[in-house]
Amino acid sequence: MASQHGLKVTWLGHATVLVQTAEGTNVLIDPFIEQNPKYPKGFELPTKIDYILLTHGHGDHISDVVPVAKKHGSKVVAIYELADYVAKQGVKDTIGMNLGGTVHLGDVAASMVDAKHSSGARDKDGTHYVGIAAGYVLTPQNGPVLYHAGDTAVFGDMRLLSEIYHPEVAMLPIGGHFTMGPKEAALAAKLLGAKTILPLHWGTFPPLTGTPAELASLVEANVQVVQWSPGESF
Repeated sequence: MASQHGLKVTWLGHATVLVQTAEGTNVLIDPFIEQNPKYPKGFELPTKIDYILLTHGHGDHISDVVPVAKKHGSKVVAIYELADYVAKQGVKDTIGMNLGGTVHLGDVAASMVDAKHSSGARDKDGTHYVGIAAGYVLTPQNGPVLYHAGDTAVFGDMRLLSEIYHPEVAMLPIGGHFTMGPKEAALAAKLLGAKTILPLHWGTFPPLTGTPAELASLVEANVQVVQWSPGESF
């Protein structure tokens, strides 16, 4: 699939996404690699991952943040408590922020926005409070405004995200069970006003039964649901 304005979004299975800007900034969202059954075989990350963004603390979103950050020299961005948690796990360079805030990551402005989901991090010492779940709006200097919803249910204040940020491309979870499914994601697309939907968080595990085809049958006629597979880019 062709990139828009030189910006490329590559789906790496589940909710893991690599965003590469025209200016060469590499942003990895929710690294779930080694235990991800849908991670594309043979795919190699760029040598330099400038930033890693974490939406929340569940293992299928943060399990590879430490090794990836160490190997690729990444700065990790997360809600304050989660940034503190991963720093204690061995990540040297972090940015802790919170809902409503914006940080500038090279040529991309990353705004942390609301999500409706839980967010505990589990390790050998049990489950830890690591803040609340979030999503991100990415506004590159050149390219469309991107929204990564993280794990979320649909919520009415997605209208506010549309009013404030005007996302053009929305990465939405559609699997159901742990997040919204296609029915709810279709409403989310309407609330957001995004004309391109990149479906995430589906098909990884048996309970995640929602499909892009089902979503495509429910959205308005002027909305494109990208039918992609792990390893493919938009």
